[in-house]
Amino acid sequence: MSDGGRQTGRAHAESLDLADPLAGCREQFAIPARPDGSPTVYLCGNSLGLMPNTAGAAVERVLEDWASYGVGAHFKEPTPWFSYHEMFRHTGARLVGAKPGEVVMMNSLTVNLHLMMTTFYRPEGRRTKILIEDSTFPSDRYAVASQAQVHGLDPAMAVMVARPREGEHLIRIEDIEGTLEEHGAEIALVMLSGVNYYTGQWFDIERITAAARRQGCRVGFDLAHGAGNVPHALHDWDVDFAVWCSYKYLNAGPGAVGGCFVHERHARDPQLPRLAGWWGNDPRTRFERDRSIEFVPQDGAEGWQVSNPPILAMAPLEASLRIFDDVGMEAVRAKSVALTAYLEQLLDGVETDRFEILTPRNREERGSQLSICVRDDARVLFEELGRRGIVVDFREPDVVRVALVPLYNTYLDAWKFAREFGEVVGVPLVPSDAAVK
Repeated sequence: MSDGGRQTGRAHAESLDLADPLAGCREQFAIPARPDGSPTVYLCGNSLGLMPNTAGAAVERVLEDWASYGVGAHFKEPTPWFSYHEMFRHTGARLVGAKPGEVVMMNSLTVNLHLMMTTFYRPEGRRTKILIEDSTFPSDRYAVASQAQVHGLDPAMAVMVARPREGEHLIRIEDIEGTLEEHGAEIALVMLSGVNYYTGQWFDIERITAAARRQGCRVGFDLAHGAGNVPHALHDWDVDFAVWCSYKYLNAGPGAVGGCFVHERHARDPQLPRLAGWWGNDPRTRFERDRSIEFVPQDGAEGWQVSNPPILAMAPLEASLRIFDDVGMEAVRAKSVALTAYLEQLLDGVETDRFEILTPRNREERGSQLSICVRDDARVLFEELGRRGIVVDFREPDVVRVALVPLYNTYLDAWKFAREFGEVVGVPLVPSDAAVK
């Protein structure tokens, strides 16, 4: 059915799914079910991605090796635990546009952020400040404030915040550049999100990095909502470091092992200060008992490892990254652009002040998320959507975050969300005579 040139009928959504080259990927994931056994409309991959069907087998293989070989499994081919983290050297690099050796999968995001700031936040003289965005994720805010305190600084003075202009929801790139031009000599570290978790705004990492480096600032990014969502070229963009989690768009499970990028110009510098541990040490002397032997970091991002990797937790990440490697971020991004634009079109179908999309309308400034500000009773709406089998995310006080993940979400998912959302807010967005199945 067409509505003023807009294709709003269920049949159109189904036709788009039939033409989708990634449609088969959905079968590789476990879709949560409603009480009646039918699949939910799961649009919450920006909070927790769905489980790859091969994740269980990957964990089982680790358990079987443990049962069969005990400690010997550390060196048992084809996946010895001693070098298990090395299997992500190439897949992790391809994921974020890095060179092999610039990426290591380890720890969790905030732990990695602290490890990176220990190296790259070195306040001295006038240059003491950390620049963050105003709606950064709370954990990042806590982390940068505590790092300032570790250096004996007052976070209220050391943490500088980039904000949207009055009456706007998004931070303009030119305002970030202006802040750097005006205060660059005071800023030791620029620490921004790649994609903001609240608004879904995708910052121009390359442009920000260039502006920061012109002022002599170190630059790091939190890619929690970027990795697996939007394409990156971290090496070519000359970013100093980046960190991310793997349980959102990367579908590696709750509390999954995170990732870390360190540019090769730093990763091969053994003199950089860091918090050291045995797994970051040169593997040839890792087990030496001579106390006179000093820490010798191995080359690359792996030199920032502290402890041996949690093998059982890394197995699902292997399962997930195999899918990304098979599909490629170019294909993921192409569907993301089309799928998010389709939902945007459905939401734009009527003039109303009941809700507003906060996420940038420019497709080059967003990933797979639309953040919708709901006027009046936003939490009630969120809870009603849940009762109808629509799984989304709610952020106080009035924002519903909707993530259309290209690997397992469909155009029909977007259509169903629009229909149920429209009914709940009292603003019909798609034909009312089309039943949701």
